[in-house]
Amino acid sequence: MRTDTIDEFAASLDGADVACTRTEVADLTAVLDDVVDDPAVGAPLGIDGVSLDDTTVQTPPTPQLLSDAATGVTRVHGGIVEYGSFVIQADEAGTEPVSLYPREHVGVVCASDLHADVHAAVDWLGDEFDAGRDTAVLATGPSATADMGELVTGVHGPQTVHAVVVTDR
Repeated sequence: MRTDTIDEFAASLDGADVACTRTEVADLTAVLDDVVDDPAVGAPLGIDGVSLDDTTVQTPPTPQLLSDAATGVTRVHGGIVEYGSFVIQADEAGTEPVSLYPREHVGVVCASDLHADVHAAVDWLGDEFDAGRDTAVLATGPSATADMGELVTGVHGPQTVHAVVVTDR
């Protein structure tokens, strides 16, 4: 993945009030230890050479762990560079609820999974849906709503979001 694409994604994340850390897979465990607030719950990341068991993140997610967690750590299956959006696919490991329930979400995305814009992401999702992976959440920044007037964050999901971009996958 080109460095300028990662730079554009980081700039879009910043515009969505999302912190961004870049790392190589060899340093991912240390980065997660730095950015995760305890207690933390996670779903397997599915990245070769990385196990959340090596961190302070508890797996697998249970209702009690989700309820108690300050941070949820998940794989972000795709990123939309143009908006700094996450594409999070539902799976049996519990990725979707882990990304939504705790007050902080740390999303780990491989630079190779970044898509330039919504059209490119939808093309990719079409292939994913055809393969039976047909449930996904698109999220941009912390949860926010103005249903009752004033803008409030964290009502329908995390109050803060942190992206960790793995640059060598």
